[in-house]
Amino acid sequence: MDDTENDPHDGKRKCETLWPIFKIAYQKSRYIFDLYHQRKEISNELYEFCLDQGYADRNLIAKWKKPGYERLCCLRCMQTRDHNFATACVCRVPKQLREEKVIECVHCGCKGCASGD
Repeated sequence: MDDTENDPHDGKRKCETLWPIFKIAYQKSRYIFDLYHQRKEISNELYEFCLDQGYADRNLIAKWKKPGYERLCCLRCMQTRDHNFATACVCRVPKQLREEKVIECVHCGCKGCASGD
């Protein structure tokens, strides 16, 4: 994480500078989520400790438990107040319904996190 924060931002758009940090936060949360919910390799006490200490995002994990949000990349992509016309992010649109085949989310750099993909 320190290496990511200290990387030079030359030639990147302003929004692109935070993408690696969002990616690492997603990977840490997903790893802890998978260890507890999918593989059942860690105890409830350790899982709660990781959430309490901030090793994983409690709110993002809560969304992953709901149908339709199993692959959500970040919480900002589902908040309608951050997008034009009060809709969800473009990365939440299933691939077969997109006009453009290659897209990137402006907030986190996701290339598609819709559950139907």
